[in-house]
Amino acid sequence: MLETAVAIAKEETVEVAAKAVPELPAMGVYQRSLLDRQTFSITWELVPGRGAFEHSQEAVLFTAAQVAKTGLVHALTITDNPGGAPALSSEMLGAEIVRLGIEPLVHLTCKDKNRSGLESLLYGLERAGVANLLVMTGDYPKSGYQGAPKPVFDLDPATLIGLVREMNLGREFATPKGMSRLKATHFFPGAVVSPFKQLEAEQMSQYFKLKKKLEAGAGFIVSQLGYDARKLHELIQVMQLLGYGHIPVVGNIFVLPPGAAKLMNRNGLPGCVVTDKLLAELQSEASAPDKGRARRIERAAKQYALLKGMGYAGVHIAGHGMSYAELETVVGRGNELAPNWMELVHEFDFPQEDGWYFFGRDAATGLNADRLAAREDNSPAGLAFHIFRLFHHTMFEKKGVFFGPMRAIAKAVDGSPLEGAYTKCEQVIKGITNDCLHCGDCGIFDTAYLCPQSQCAKNQRNGPCGGSRDGYCEKFPGERECIYVKAYRRLKSRGEEQSLAEGVAAPVDYDLYQTSSWLNFYLGRDHSAAKQGIEKVEHKAKK
Repeated sequence: MLETAVAIAKEETVEVAAKAVPELPAMGVYQRSLLDRQTFSITWELVPGRGAFEHSQEAVLFTAAQVAKTGLVHALTITDNPGGAPALSSEMLGAEIVRLGIEPLVHLTCKDKNRSGLESLLYGLERAGVANLLVMTGDYPKSGYQGAPKPVFDLDPATLIGLVREMNLGREFATPKGMSRLKATHFFPGAVVSPFKQLEAEQMSQYFKLKKKLEAGAGFIVSQLGYDARKLHELIQVMQLLGYGHIPVVGNIFVLPPGAAKLMNRNGLPGCVVTDKLLAELQSEASAPDKGRARRIERAAKQYALLKGMGYAGVHIAGHGMSYAELETVVGRGNELAPNWMELVHEFDFPQEDGWYFFGRDAATGLNADRLAAREDNSPAGLAFHIFRLFHHTMFEKKGVFFGPMRAIAKAVDGSPLEGAYTKCEQVIKGITNDCLHCGDCGIFDTAYLCPQSQCAKNQRNGPCGGSRDGYCEKFPGERECIYVKAYRRLKSRGEEQSLAEGVAAPVDYDLYQTSSWLNFYLGRDHSAAKQGIEKVEHKAKK
C-alpha cells in the first residue's frame, strides 16, 4: 500500500523589494479559485500552434481578450509544443495574455530546455507576472528543422518543481564572495498524473511518482485525460490515502470528436485514453445532422458535473475549435446537472480491457469501494536482477563485505596512472550489462538496476512519464517496456516496490560526465553516495 506522505514544510517568507519585481498578489486569481472550497475553478485550454502571426495565434489572443471580460474562466491554460512539434512559446504567449487582464496557466515541460534554460525562463516569467505553472515531462519531440530534434529531459517534473519551490523561498547560489540569496519568486506550480493506466505496474509507478511531485512542492494536481468514472474517483481516493487530500485536484475535460478520439485510441496523443467502446459510441453519434456536436458538448457537461460531485476542485476544459458559447454551455449545463451527479456514473463506464484498479468496485454506486484491490502482478524478477542485487549489497552498501576494500582501491586509483584503465574497465562492464552511457552519476540504484539514461527515452529518474501504453514506452510502442514497469516487477518480487516512492532522486551532475561512476560513488561525489552518507574525497590531480 502507498505510505502516507509527510506534510510539506511551510515555506518561509522572503521580503521582496517593490522596485525589483512587478507588484504581484500574494495569491493570484487561479490559486484562490482552487484553494477556495466554495469555488469550482475553471480553466480553458488554448493551443497556440506553429508560427508567430498565423490565424491560430491571433485567434488565441482574441479568445483571451473575450474571456477576460466575462469572469467565467479563472485562467487560460497554454500548451507547450503539444505532440512534440514546435509551436509559439507558451511562456511568451502567457506574458501577452497577462496584459489582457486574465491569468495564464503555462505548461512548463522538461523536453526542450536544460536546467539553466528553465531557471532563466522562470526569471522571465516572474518579471512578466506569470505565476501559474503546470509542470510536466512533455511529449517526446518529433519534428523540427532538418529532422527530429535532440530531446533534452535534463530535469524531470519532481526536480523542476523542487527548483521552483527553492526559487519561491529565495534561491541561494555560490559566488566568489560566498553564498548569495535571490529575492523570492511567486510561482504556483502544479503537476499532472494519469490514473488511466491498464497495468498494475504502470499505475502504481504513476502514483509513486505522484507522491514525489507532492513532496517536491506541487500545489495542485491535474489528471490526464480519460473517460472512466472509477479511475477519476480513484485519483481522489489515492490523494487522500497519501495524506494530500487538502491539495486541489483538477479534472481534464475534452470535447471529443471522432477524429481526435481515433488518434487517442492508438496513443497518438500519448497518455490520453479513449477505449474501443467509447470510440465506437462517438463514431455512431457522428451520423447525426450536426455530426454529433451536441452530444459531445452534453458529454463534456456531464463529465463536468461528475468531477464536481466527486470532489474535484476544478476542471480543465479543452476542445479543438471550441467556441466561447460552447464553453458557457458546458459550464452552465454542468452546474445544472451537478446535484444529481451520481446518476451520470454509468455513462462513463469505459474501462480498459483487463484494466487494473487500485480499489475494489462498489456494486451499488459503480464507483470504488474503500477496500484495496488485490495486487496480482507477480511477474518473475529474472536472474539479472538477483545478480545485480547481490553485487549491490556486498559492494555498494557501507555495511557490505567488499565496500571497504573497494573504497580503498578507489582512493588509490584516483588521480593515478591507473585511473584511465579503471574507468575503461568499468565502462566495458556496464556497457555490456546496462547499455551504460557513462554519465558518471549512476542512477541504477534508484530504478532496480535499470539505467534511466540509456533505457528510458526521456531519462526519467523519479518515475515514469505519462505517455506509456499497455506497459510500453511512448517512443517505442510495442517494442520496449517502460523501465518503471520492469523496475516495479523486479522490486515487487522482493516486496520492495515501495522504494520507488522514496525520496526525489537528483538529476545527473554533468561535472561528472564521462568519469568513473564507481570512483564517484566510493569517493562520495555522486548523489547515490550522498544518500548513504559516504564521506567525500576531493579529486586528485592526475600524476
